[in-house]
Amino acid sequence: MISVRSLGVTLAGRAVLSGVSLEAATGSWLAVIGPNGAGKSTLLRAIVGLLPCDGDVVVDDEPVRSLRLRQRARLVAYAPQSPVLPGGMTVFDYTLLGRAPYIPYLGRESRHDRAVAGEVLERLDLETLAGRPMGQLSGGERQRVVLARALAQQTPVLLLDEPTTALDLGHQQQVMELVDRLRLADGLTVVTTLHDLSLAAQYADGLVLLSGGRVAASGPAGEVLTRESVDTHFGARVNVTPGPDGRPVMTLVRP
Repeated sequence: MISVRSLGVTLAGRAVLSGVSLEAATGSWLAVIGPNGAGKSTLLRAIVGLLPCDGDVVVDDEPVRSLRLRQRARLVAYAPQSPVLPGGMTVFDYTLLGRAPYIPYLGRESRHDRAVAGEVLERLDLETLAGRPMGQLSGGERQRVVLARALAQQTPVLLLDEPTTALDLGHQQQVMELVDRLRLADGLTVVTTLHDLSLAAQYADGLVLLSGGRVAASGPAGEVLTRESVDTHFGARVNVTPGPDGRPVMTLVRP
């Protein structure tokens, strides 16, 4: 499991996050939602140790902030929203970067590391693209390769920052279904940020709504995504009705 307690981040003298607490059980999917500027991406970067922060982050009883970066990278994998993708690097070599926490300093990847990278590509139906340069991939393929690199770390916790950004509807669904299958198969704990409230409601076990750098609401989708909360925090008028599986379905209401 992953537990975040009273996390705060201050950047350039401004409090971006304050007193943020959340918890995701082993094998669950937690979605962090909120309006632009709420601090969603900052939260993930702070959890993984890329930003200085106050508070505590605990993964499987390990206090993450007390660990070295390589040790953290064996517990938590992170796929940023806009990663640097070397255009000339092959898909296989980019995926192999996920094995960095296990490769000795000044050493080289082992046969096992290469086998892990190959297995991940196969599971994501990317094995035929292994030798293709990153600069020749479509948007959907790039998203899957970024996920492949994170999965190659073989961590119990996976942080995904807007994994469906810039994808069309079909590719959004494909990526979300893929993450869900991998989560269930491997018992991964997944924490994602998502702009699309409908996707968050349909796939996540629980939601955390950030607003102004604080937790405004948390719990099951039906409790967090109410007509009042969407109006208050997103400035959108919606109707909220329960779907066939009980999860909320939102439709925009024209003013």
